Amino acid sequence: ARAGRRGEGGPRRLTAAAMAGFVRELERRGGPALRLEQRAAGGVGCVVWDAALVLAKFLETGACPLARRHVLELGAGTGAVGIMAATLGANVTVTDLEELQELLMVNIENNKHLVTGSVRAKVLKWGEDVTEFQPPPDYILMADCIYYEESLEPLLKTLKDLTGPDTCVLCCYEQRTMGKNPEIERKYFELLQMDFELEKIPLDKHDEEYRSEDIHIMNIHRKQT
Repeated sequence: ARAGRRGEGGPRRLTAAAMAGFVRELERRGGPALRLEQRAAGGVGCVVWDAALVLAKFLETGACPLARRHVLELGAGTGAVGIMAATLGANVTVTDLEELQELLMVNIENNKHLVTGSVRAKVLKWGEDVTEFQPPPDYILMADCIYYEESLEPLLKTLKDLTGPDTCVLCCYEQRTMGKNPEIERKYFELLQMDFELEKIPLDKHDEEYRSEDIHIMNIHRKQT
C-alpha cells in the first residue's frame, strides 16, 4: 500500500500475523525495488512505517544531492530510508538500538547489489556520546522519530551534538491526533526551534504517489550564531 493521497484509501496497516517474516518491497525509479524484511515481534522499529516510505521516495526526487555525501540515519528501524540514500550514491551510516542491528544487517545484505555509495549499521543511543560519528554528516535523516515524550530531550541532544553549520536534517513524521501525540509533537518542535531553523517542504515537492496530507517533511538547520 502506498502512502496515498486522502481519498485513495490511504496506507494500509498490516496485522502482526501478516508481518511475520513479511518482506516489504519499495519501488525505485531507477531499477529493482528494495526488499525490506520486517519483524512481527520487537516493537516499533521492526516495520516500515509510512513516513519512512514518504522520506525514502522524496530522496529519489533528487531535491537533495546525495552522491558521495556523508549521511546518517537516526532511529533507522528497518533501514529503508538510509538504504535508499545509499542506492542514490550516499555513504550512509544507519543507526538504531542494539536490538535492531540484526534486522538492519539483514536488510543491508539483501539490498547491497543496489547500493552505489556505501551503507553500514551502528548502534547509537540518543543522548549518549557521538564522538565516533564525527565529523558532522552532510545529511541526517529521521522518519517517525517523535513519539515518546521521554526520548525528546535525548534526541535533541544527539541532533545538537551531530550537526555542523552545513548539516541538513530531513525529518519526516506522520501527524497523529490520538492521545498525547499532538502535545509531544508541539513540545518537540518548540524545543527544536531553540537551536534550529525549520522549513516545511511543500507537499507538491514530495513524490507524486508516496505522499499524504498528514505526513510532513521538515528541512532543519542549526541556527547560525
